[in-house]
Amino acid sequence: MSPELLDWMLDTDPALRWQVERDLAGAPEEVWRATRTRVATEGFGAGLLTRQDPDGQWAGGAYFPAGFQGDEEGQPWTATTWSLTALREWGLDAVVLAGTVEKLAANSRWEYDDLPYWGGEVDCCINGLTLANGVWLGADVSGIAQWFVDHRLPDGGWNCQWVEGSTRSSFHSTLNSLKGLLCYEAATGGSDELRATRRAGEEYLLERRLLRRLSTGEVVGPWATWFAYPFRYVCTALHALDYFRAAAQHDGVGPDPRLADAVDVVRAARRPDGTWLQQGRLPGRVWFEVDVPEGEPSRWLTFYGTRVLDWWDGASSGSSGSSGSSALDVRGGSPA
Repeated sequence: MSPELLDWMLDTDPALRWQVERDLAGAPEEVWRATRTRVATEGFGAGLLTRQDPDGQWAGGAYFPAGFQGDEEGQPWTATTWSLTALREWGLDAVVLAGTVEKLAANSRWEYDDLPYWGGEVDCCINGLTLANGVWLGADVSGIAQWFVDHRLPDGGWNCQWVEGSTRSSFHSTLNSLKGLLCYEAATGGSDELRATRRAGEEYLLERRLLRRLSTGEVVGPWATWFAYPFRYVCTALHALDYFRAAAQHDGVGPDPRLADAVDVVRAARRPDGTWLQQGRLPGRVWFEVDVPEGEPSRWLTFYGTRVLDWWDGASSGSSGSSGSSALDVRGGSPA
């Protein structure tokens, strides 16, 4: 990465800057940790914290804002689950949210069947987010972890539409389930059963090269090669590679060769100046924008794209890539 590009990457919100310092700039730990503490008091993190309701929720709801009727463009991204996910991925120290676990246990219920928040519900993606957020905050989410063992489909993955009778796994549902399981395992040590479940889900995506139909080899959909931040729930090549990088480092193994097609997609989208363009964001209500409009160079996508390619290329050359950090920091933040 050129000095000019790195300077551009560092000129950003603390939520991203500390990760650039840690994983791309090779800054000393005391430097990136100092930047990380600023997430609670500056920029995106501070802005989202000010919007938390007194009862521990955001926007008055668990997955959807209070009063949401489904009559607006896209899905709102303002309610509790998405707000917690953003704060965790931005690296907020969980102690800043002390008391939130108890408040949500007392006050928040899922829109589906009025189920208690920390018990999860029937949607794989929602349960994956809740598993990751819960273990980060110190909630007892062991029941959700076991839910993934019990609800994995015969082909190895998961589908949020299983409750409607679907028996074939979904790329999106499987990726989001895996992310939650990896966070839980990194924080608790997991179990042989949970590791076997996670690896079966990984195999589902690897058999399909992260983006291809198993039956025909065709790209499964335009979303697979889409570049957009925030990732939300969509299983894009970059989003999935970001997971497999974290999982491989957690397991102490190198990249699986079956990731090569997805790596090629990411590499082909890199512009000559080393950046990736924002190709569009999922529509829906947000508290505030955290990345550039469509068509502009995105610091977030450039961070993820550069980090993935550094990992892949570093493994090929026998080096460890640009980051010497641990595989997954369970206190929050993007996986290393």
